[in-house]
Amino acid sequence: MRKKATHPEPQGDKVNGAAKHTGDDTPKVCSLTGKGAYDKELRRLQVELVKLQEWVRSRGLKVICLFEGRDAAGKGGAIKRISECLNPRVCRVVALSTPTEKEKTQWYFQRYVAHLPSAGEIVLFDRSWYNRAGVERVMGFCTESEYLEFMHSCPEFERMLVRSGIVLIKYWFSVSDDEQERRFQARIKSPTKRWKLSPMDLESRRRWVDYSRAKDEMFSYTDIKQVPWYVVNADNKKCARLNCIRHLLSMIAYEDLTPEPVKLPKLERSNYVRPPLSEQTFVPEVYKG
Repeated sequence: MRKKATHPEPQGDKVNGAAKHTGDDTPKVCSLTGKGAYDKELRRLQVELVKLQEWVRSRGLKVICLFEGRDAAGKGGAIKRISECLNPRVCRVVALSTPTEKEKTQWYFQRYVAHLPSAGEIVLFDRSWYNRAGVERVMGFCTESEYLEFMHSCPEFERMLVRSGIVLIKYWFSVSDDEQERRFQARIKSPTKRWKLSPMDLESRRRWVDYSRAKDEMFSYTDIKQVPWYVVNADNKKCARLNCIRHLLSMIAYEDLTPEPVKLPKLERSNYVRPPLSEQTFVPEVYKG
């Protein structure tokens, strides 16, 4: 029996399975000051994400979420919390490296098109085709004409995706310069996070104003009615994750397809005798509970 969804009802009409955001559905502010409040709310939202996943799979929806923002803004952490409880055959993360020499000769969007979702899939882009408007623009990795061509063609490319039935949602994680510095310093001091800090990150830190200008220009061209940018205040990582997930859930109308409780069958016993354990090679048990 199908259950009613417990997620906040989206406002406005639905387009390609997504709810139009009308700006009049301001949620009630929730405090995370209580002990375990973040973990409890994250768990609740992740349960809803599983319900959304089943709806996307069963209805053959095609969903793309783009995650953009400055270095150390928390994009990867948000993506991890969204995807960690989902089926990797339904929800996959795309984080492309720098283009190869061959890819540099292709149509700019070509290497991203290869990763677009099929029916019943959710694709989370950890950075996306907007590299051209950000790092490539600031660092001089593209020409002025290539940059302008991207800015003019990108809105049409995204409108085409929407017309083809893809639900496209774009998030910009906004972090202050002070908070970015704190996170960079934490990476420098942490042996397990130091790998996250690259020479490019340091250069982007130095060019903070250039990146601000590039972001503002990008928004002026690509913050379009059909596919607007949604800005996530990201100075507080935990709040940013919850706010992003909650907003994502509100953008796609879904129903709860959770099946009835499953009853495990009894094991079938037989006279089969298994080989002795001594014939197998085990990993040394250095740690024991």
